[in-house]
Amino acid sequence: MSGASAGGTARRTVFCLTMGCSKNSVDSEKITGVLRRAGYDVVPEADGADVCLINTCGFIRPAVEENIAGILDMVELKSSGGTGRVVVVGCLVNRYGASTLGQEIPDVDAWAANDDYGAILRAVTGDLALWAPDCSERFRLPGTARHVRYLKISEGCDRRCTYCAIPSIRGALRSSPVDEIVSEAADLVTDGARELCLVAQDLTAYGRDLGIKDGLPKLIDALETSLPGSVWLRLLYLQPDGVSVKLLERVVSGRVLPYLDIPIQHASQKVLSLMGRPGSYEGLLCKFRLAREINPDFALRTTCMVGFPGEGRDDFDLLLRFLGEARLDRVGAFAFSPEEGTPAASMPRQVASSTKKSRLDRLMALQEGISLSRQRLFLGRTLDVMIDALSADGTAEGRSFREAAEADGLIEIRGARGDLAPGDVIKAVITGVTEHDMIARAACNV
Repeated sequence: MSGASAGGTARRTVFCLTMGCSKNSVDSEKITGVLRRAGYDVVPEADGADVCLINTCGFIRPAVEENIAGILDMVELKSSGGTGRVVVVGCLVNRYGASTLGQEIPDVDAWAANDDYGAILRAVTGDLALWAPDCSERFRLPGTARHVRYLKISEGCDRRCTYCAIPSIRGALRSSPVDEIVSEAADLVTDGARELCLVAQDLTAYGRDLGIKDGLPKLIDALETSLPGSVWLRLLYLQPDGVSVKLLERVVSGRVLPYLDIPIQHASQKVLSLMGRPGSYEGLLCKFRLAREINPDFALRTTCMVGFPGEGRDDFDLLLRFLGEARLDRVGAFAFSPEEGTPAASMPRQVASSTKKSRLDRLMALQEGISLSRQRLFLGRTLDVMIDALSADGTAEGRSFREAAEADGLIEIRGARGDLAPGDVIKAVITGVTEHDMIARAACNV
């Protein structure tokens, strides 16, 4: 299976399958950086690789089921001789443990936690004497975009939301030092990044464990000072109680895109209390209104959960009313899933599956109309659009400040120049919209 170098020396190959969120993607890039320095080539296909490495997600039950299916697919490939060792790392291992998983799927060769680079290296190589080298260098995986990269600024979470297993999976908050983040960001830009998306379980908590007050604004200061002015900075995953006036004003006063992803989960104070989350209807609404007062174009995204134990009809109606008042650009929603080991899994007054589905459908139908009305506000306007992909017919796909990669819609641009490349930014006039996407024409002479 191994390939050969120019000098004829056989090199070992590893295929990395990343499942789950963008934070997992960052972990995979660091893991493969370690493996490359250990002598492995990273290949785009599992078939023919010496090692198949699966970086898993274990956040909610549907993700666990999807990940198990992915692991079984790789085990089957191994049994047919298509790949060598199968190594599973990440959140699934953190959550359930190697011993338990090994009993369930014995054909996996090795298991390791997501941040134990030494254990991962030993699992991949089978050499128990090896220890991990420096893991600061990231390797961009085959088939992933060069111009949009994720920058993880902290790990873990100190919150104790009653439905969430993240603290038990990822541990307590651990912020990376500012200088390390700035250095990593500079490396990504050197590698071609034109948009950096800051990610964490909660960006607003950054620096608390290091004793840094207003850590996120200070980190933004450092990034804006050190990076070229053409680089876009986007903030993802901010808990509502950490979104302050100071942070909102800091965002609009610099180069950070006026886009915030603020998951509220619910608007009923009763349900929020059961979830173990702070906040109230009026308090949450105030955050979004303030953002729009500072900048009417502010792109605002949130996440809502329906069917949490104890959620009554009045609570759900309150959530719908909230969305009607807040007029958010994007909303992601999902039905409550009882996760073993969390307090919410054993709470009384569990909501029936049929009711969850009905409520989810009603919420998304309402939000589609709101999203469309927000999209229409940009008809006829000229926006800066970053190119993501180009076609031979002169059509391009891209995103403005309003669309986060992999999460939101896209802009189809007609009449784009043929010499453009992913990461280039052009001006485009919006000519049509749907609930999620836009159509535009490239502006002349730009």
